Amino acid sequence: MAAHSIPPLVVVGSINVDLTASVARLPGPGETVLGGTLSRQPGGKGANQAVAAARLGASVRMVGAVGDDADGRWMLENLADTGVGVGDVWLGDAATGTALITVDESGENQIAVCQGANADVGLDGVSFTTDEAVLVQLEIPLATVEMLAQTVPGFLAVNAAPATSLPHVLVERVDLFIVNETEYELLPELRDARLVAVTYGAAGAALVERGEEVARVPAPKVRAISSVGAGDAFCAALTLALCARWSYEEALRAACAVGADAVTHIGAQPPLRALASYLG
Repeated sequence: MAAHSIPPLVVVGSINVDLTASVARLPGPGETVLGGTLSRQPGGKGANQAVAAARLGASVRMVGAVGDDADGRWMLENLADTGVGVGDVWLGDAATGTALITVDESGENQIAVCQGANADVGLDGVSFTTDEAVLVQLEIPLATVEMLAQTVPGFLAVNAAPATSLPHVLVERVDLFIVNETEYELLPELRDARLVAVTYGAAGAALVERGEEVARVPAPKVRAISSVGAGDAFCAALTLALCARWSYEEALRAACAVGADAVTHIGAQPPLRALASYLG
């Protein structure tokens, strides 16, 4: 592994309250499943990735929006308590975003998101330095993501979730896209991207450079409790590892190990350890 330090990271994205029902099995269309337990935790793909990156050892600041309400204040406090800078998180007119999550006994989940203040995330007054990596997702306005492509001077990573048609200029600018296998199939424009990470759940992940697979690693075998936080933890880990100039295989291996660790915990913001330790 190359001896490069982990760069500072800016995460631009969503901040939600997660309402999670844990049930024996996921309900089918029109079906009611009884016997669940309910939890209320911090979430949102942006906040999850910011917290994961901070717990992996990076210096992190968050750009986003919450409502001027009790949930918003709770989300800001949670981010700050994990070491994430919140100076660029502002109070929107809409309520704090909320995700409704159902998780079954095998860790599979269904998620519905009410965007709330996340629909108003912009970049007014926000600037970036050349040494900062930037990680963004698609739970905020696409116009804001496109603006990042014009304003970020350094490394730009996009977790293209949920899958949304991407303009050519964005595909050409982004240094790293991260998607799961379903999203990759839904976004054929990514075949021309400079680097794409595709996750395959328990089967691991691959890196594709300009349409050609350049690395693939399996995922560690673990007993899954919840997969809610795995993808976001993977995104944070891979972005940090690649920006620290780890090899493709090392970066993928560490990110898969982080994702596997995440599924052994309940909630979208699992406890994690220093990134380098996942290569041990």
